[in-house]
This record gives sequence, C-alpha cells and structure tokens, in this order.
Amino acid sequence: MAGNKLVVLEDDKKLQNTDNVVPAINSKASTPELVAALDKVSAALDTTKLIALNKAVDVDRKTPKVAAEEFATANSLTTGITKGQGGTIVIGAANFSENQTLGELYQIVLKAAGFQTKLQQIGNRELYEPALEKGEIQVVPEYAATMADFLNGKVNGASAAAISSSDLAKTMEGLKAVGTKVGITFGTPSAAQDQNAFAVTEAAATKYGLKTLSDLAAKCSGQATVMGGPAECPQRPKCQKGLEETYGFKAGSFSSLDAGGPQTKSALTTGTITVGLVFSSDGALAAG
Repeated sequence: MAGNKLVVLEDDKKLQNTDNVVPAINSKASTPELVAALDKVSAALDTTKLIALNKAVDVDRKTPKVAAEEFATANSLTTGITKGQGGTIVIGAANFSENQTLGELYQIVLKAAGFQTKLQQIGNRELYEPALEKGEIQVVPEYAATMADFLNGKVNGASAAAISSSDLAKTMEGLKAVGTKVGITFGTPSAAQDQNAFAVTEAAATKYGLKTLSDLAAKCSGQATVMGGPAECPQRPKCQKGLEETYGFKAGSFSSLDAGGPQTKSALTTGTITVGLVFSSDGALAAG
C-alpha cells in the first residue's frame, strides 16, 4: 500500500544481530579519561536519537559537524567530563554520513577531555581497521556485531563460526576477545543500533495490524506480497532467507532493488513492494 511514512516492524524473534554503536580504541591509546569521554556518547545515544541525527544530515542537509554540535548541546555531552593528560587523538570515520556524525560526537567529547583531535574520513573497514591496529588512528565509531565477525574472520579464519548474536553481552564478549588479539579495545556499547530492518508503509501497518515481523508472516504471506531489497537478499540469512526460516514468511515475488536506499524506499512509498529491507537508523524513518 502506498504511503509517505514508513514503519519498521519489530524483530520480535531476534533475527538480526546486535549491531550497537560502540567506540573502538587502539589499546595503546586507551586511557580511563579517553574511554570515559567516549562512553558519554554511548550513554546519550539510542536508535531513535540516531535516526534523528541521520535525518538532520541526510534529510535536513545539515553538516555532520553541525548536527553533532546541536546534539551535544541538547544532551549535555561535555558536562562532567574529566580532563586527562591530553595528547593527540586521530579519529577515523567510515565513508558514510552516520559514521562521520558519530566521529564528530567523539571529537567533541575528546576535546572536552583535554585531547587535541583530528577527524579523518578513511573509507571502509578494510582500510581503517589496520590503521587502528597500528595506531595510525586511535578511535573509530564501530558496530558491535559487524566488527566482531570481521575481526573473528581475520583472527580465526574466514570459516570460523560467527561470534556475534542477538545477545549484546555475548557479542561484546566475543568482540573484546578477538580485539585483544589485534590490539583493539572497546568502550561501552550504546543502545543505538544500525542493522537490517524491514519496513512497510504506515497505511499497510494500520490496515493489517502490523507491528512485528511475526504479524507480517501471519497476515501478509502469499502471492500478492512483494518483497524488495538488494539482489542477494533472497539468499542472505539476515534478509529474505532469514524471514522465511525464522518467521515462516513467504513472499509471492521478489523485486531486486538496492540495500535500504532510495530505490527501496521509493518502491515502498509508491506501493510497488509490500515490505522492504531498510536500515534501522535511516533518517527517512523520522522524516516519514
């Protein structure tokens, strides 16, 4: 059903892993003052606030720096931060706006803790993780489950069993264990998550009483239902295949689009697809 506002359905059977935002820190640079400052960001963030930050940048067209400064002021991020001995800290950021905004938040609290900071956009994890290990950068905003599996593959081999799960405590336990082996430590994870999610229009959710993915499977499985997402979605355990195996959801057809991008969101709002893969922190979820 067409509609301008999108609604993310609750993952009530915990298909997705815990991709909570967490500070990743070069072990040699880690000090109590640095970790405490970064943990102030974690304590202030949840998914709703992360969506609003992404909306500020991606929809309202503010710069990541301005969005971060406004968030820091509204949430008193620098209040009560203890200053340490200082030093220079290079913060690495991945090449997408959410991570850049998180990097700006880290820069704000670290400056308040007495550090001289530089924010450097580096690219993807394959590029910035080795730099973090070597100490060429000291801090990166990371995502717990994805980083855990990345480091696990690096340390234990590509065929190693996944150490991430839908249990945040278990994911963090595994993440810290593999991080120790490569010289990376981690701060406290935030409540904010950026992970695969599935959305329908608000009109569809209201008409069919959809709040959870279990509701979707029970009420919308069938030939008339169209699932939308990236080309690999039907085979991916956290996408259509996972919906089928975990929830018993059956779509009548699949539309190959993008990964939570404008094609998928347009197909949802125009009613071309019934349910689509989005990302749980997408600013469009706040924009409607």
